[in-house]
Amino acid sequence: MVWFLNFYRCDRCRKVWTDEWSCTCDDGCPHCGFRDMTPFKSEDLTELIVEEGDGFVVLRSSEEAEDDPDYEELGRFPTRDAAKAFLAAHHPD
Repeated sequence: MVWFLNFYRCDRCRKVWTDEWSCTCDDGCPHCGFRDMTPFKSEDLTELIVEEGDGFVVLRSSEEAEDDPDYEELGRFPTRDAAKAFLAAHHPD
């Protein structure tokens, strides 16, 4: 399932916050309660490359993800470039 980090700015109090979700949905301001704020920016976190020890781990959000991404490990690689190449060639179909 796709996973996003959404960035919001409240139209009322101008505070900024982030929230992770499976879509780029509207959110309510956690500071003043103003509703229906649309993200001004979103980052796709469906697939990640994470440095771990002396290598890199490729993760993908689970198809069963609901309230959190529930990442599944797809592989471990000695370099970031090898991990990127794997992602470029690997399709979830």
